[in-house]
Amino acid sequence: MRRVTGHHNLRLKELRQAFRHSELTSDGHCAIEGVMLVEEALRSGQRLGTVFFRESERPLAEKLLPQINSHVETLLLPNSLFDSVVPSDSPQGVAALVKLRPHPPEQIFERATAGPIVVAAGLQDPGNLGTVLRSAEAFGAAGVFLTEGTVSLYNSKVLRGSAGSIFRLPAMQIASGELVPRLRSNDVRLLATSSHKGTPLPEVAWKLPLAIFIGNEGAGLPRDLMHQMDETVMIPHAAALESLNAGVAGSIVLYEFARNRK
Repeated sequence: MRRVTGHHNLRLKELRQAFRHSELTSDGHCAIEGVMLVEEALRSGQRLGTVFFRESERPLAEKLLPQINSHVETLLLPNSLFDSVVPSDSPQGVAALVKLRPHPPEQIFERATAGPIVVAAGLQDPGNLGTVLRSAEAFGAAGVFLTEGTVSLYNSKVLRGSAGSIFRLPAMQIASGELVPRLRSNDVRLLATSSHKGTPLPEVAWKLPLAIFIGNEGAGLPRDLMHQMDETVMIPHAAALESLNAGVAGSIVLYEFARNRK
C-alpha cells in the first residue's frame, strides 16, 4: 500500500467527484464504499481500479489485500482525509473505484425469454432503486432499464442498497421514447404497477416477454407512458393505506412472477 496524505492525488480526486456527483469517472469507473460492497465486487469478478483504505483500518486492509490483484493500486489515507471523501456517516474504512462490466441493451432483450424486464420510470429514492435492483436479481429478472427522472445508477445509496446485484445484473439508462419502441419491436408486453386500479396481482398472466414498469414514488408513471401500457396490475392491500413503498411494490410483483413461473 502507498500512503497518501494530500487532497491532490488524482485517483482521490476522481473518487471524490464520482461520489459527489453520482457519476462515472472519465475512464468509466464508479465509486463504491463499505466492506460488503467491495467484497461483492471482488466475488463478482469486477475490475478494480484503485482501492482506498482508512489508516485506522489496517487489519481490514490485511484481510482484503490477498483478494485484490497485485496490479491494483492500493492507497492508505489518514482517517480525516478518508472520511472527507466518502459519503457515509459511519465509514467502514474501505472504498474503491470499480470498472463495471458493460451490458448492451441487446443483452437484456436476449434474457427476456427467461425473466421479466424491469423499468424504473422516475424512481427518485436511491433506497427504492437499490431494493428494486436487488429484488430483480433475486427473482430472475432479465435486467433493469432506468428512464429519465430516475436517480443515478451510480448513487452511493443505490449501489449500497443493491447489495452487489449491480455487479451481476444488466442495468442501464435509456430514454423512454427510445425504450418503448424497442420493447414493442421485440413483442414485449408492458405492465404497470398501480395502487388503486388494475388486474389484482393473483390474477395476472405472467406470460413472457414482459416488462414491469415501476413509477415515481408519489406521482406514479407519467400519463403519456401510462397510456402505452398493455395492462395495469394492482397489489391488494388494506384500504386505509394510500399506497405501498415503490421498492416494496416492485419486489412483491417480482416475487409473484417468480412464484407463478415455478
